[in-house]
Amino acid sequence: MIDDKALVSQVLSGDRLAFRQLIKQNERLVAHMIARLVDHREDREELCQDVFLKVYEKLGEFTFQSKLSTWIATIAYRHGVNHLRKKKIEVSEITEENSFSAHFISDDDVEEKYSDQEINILVLKWIDLLPVHYKTVLTLYHVDSMSYQEIESVTGMPEGTVKNYLFRARHLLKEKAKKYLGKEELI
Repeated sequence: MIDDKALVSQVLSGDRLAFRQLIKQNERLVAHMIARLVDHREDREELCQDVFLKVYEKLGEFTFQSKLSTWIATIAYRHGVNHLRKKKIEVSEITEENSFSAHFISDDDVEEKYSDQEINILVLKWIDLLPVHYKTVLTLYHVDSMSYQEIESVTGMPEGTVKNYLFRARHLLKEKAKKYLGKEELI
């Protein structure tokens, strides 16, 4: 795998294969970022393409003050948030109660033990129902292995807010897991 500086240099010199490599290295990150913000599949696909067009247009302005992946994630996050604003979906007004709790079946309906695969599916569903900022931070930290500082750079949230949202997201997931799996202590 080519290092970021060499890859950027090759893309800027017009190497299309290098740009394809840049896309390949970052497509999962961009897809995760957009998927955590946007529900409609068609919109997500279009937004991911738009993000890479924006990356191509702005690549000459990239100064390596951060990792290339962090810079690309920032573009993806901002593009997704702008899409939500255009669609009049208020990102910051989503509360824990109305976006997370109401989407589950009652305790009485959950009496059987789940397989690992079923638990994984449940957790993914629960993550998707988290408020947008919580699931974004959770995904960036646990799936994309970004540091608090990188998440701060991508989202524009202060580091304390990032930590707070990560704590709250984990807490909500833990509570749902305890409730639906009938366990008092979860690691």
